[in-house]
Amino acid sequence: MRLLILGGTGPSGLQLIEQSLALNHAVVVYVRSPQKLPQTISSNPSVTIVVGELTDEEKLGAAMDGVHAVLSALGPAVKNGPFHPSDTPLARAYALLISIMKARDVKRLIALGTASMKDEHDKFSLEFSVLVGGVAIFAHNAYKDVVAIGETIRAAPPEELVWTIARVPLLTEKPDREVIAGYIGDGKTKTRLSRAAFAAFVLKEVEANEWCRKAPLISSP
Repeated sequence: MRLLILGGTGPSGLQLIEQSLALNHAVVVYVRSPQKLPQTISSNPSVTIVVGELTDEEKLGAAMDGVHAVLSALGPAVKNGPFHPSDTPLARAYALLISIMKARDVKRLIALGTASMKDEHDKFSLEFSVLVGGVAIFAHNAYKDVVAIGETIRAAPPEELVWTIARVPLLTEKPDREVIAGYIGDGKTKTRLSRAAFAAFVLKEVEANEWCRKAPLISSP
């Protein structure tokens, strides 16, 4: 497959790129700061780098040429959480992305989400209530943007977009790729997930299509 990866210079995005290449996919990386990519990625012949902003319709459209699916690790930067802009810039970027996907007839989107995006299948969990409540209070603008991302993706007409939102708990740097997919409060999912496991789930899902138009909470066992 030819995969367009967004958020590729962050730690989760780098996992997506590296695991995609290991599975022999061709990768288009859309980035604002290409110098942040490791040499092993930027020099790989299976990687195409397109430099641009998330607001640049023309460059995003060019990056979409020949793409089979879009994999996104976009999300508010943890270190900037309390200072995240109030105008939901990531949700607006997703709205533009989805419109470009429609114009280019690219239907598959798998996006990073968080437990702040509620789902009708979730049940009460004290641990997740505390986590989400903390984000909503101390990083409210980031919380608002993440919620708006979920609403934007879910609002797309089903005939135009086949989406999966991989909602993650607290992310770790462990190498373990085992993952459980379910919903908050189901007695299976936990509050930790390695970034490697997030990428492994996404790349399995882009082939298997088991969670189309669903937003599972994924975690380590």
